[in-house]
Amino acid sequence: MSIGITEIVLILTVIVLLFGGKRIPELARAFGRASYEYKKAKEIIKKEAEELQKTIESDSEKPYEYEPKDV
Repeated sequence: MSIGITEIVLILTVIVLLFGGKRIPELARAFGRASYEYKKAKEIIKKEAEELQKTIESDSEKPYEYEPKDV
């Protein structure tokens, strides 16, 4: 199911009526910034997850050495 031309025009008309013509560039700018921040945060989280996975994998490859503690 896709959005047709009529639906797009109707949505844009409602946006113009609600916010006015002067606020639309402001809203678009804010949406662009939010989108950029989201992508940036997603990449940071992805890198941290990969680093954590590498750390876990490298730790699991090392044999566990049992060292008894003196009581």
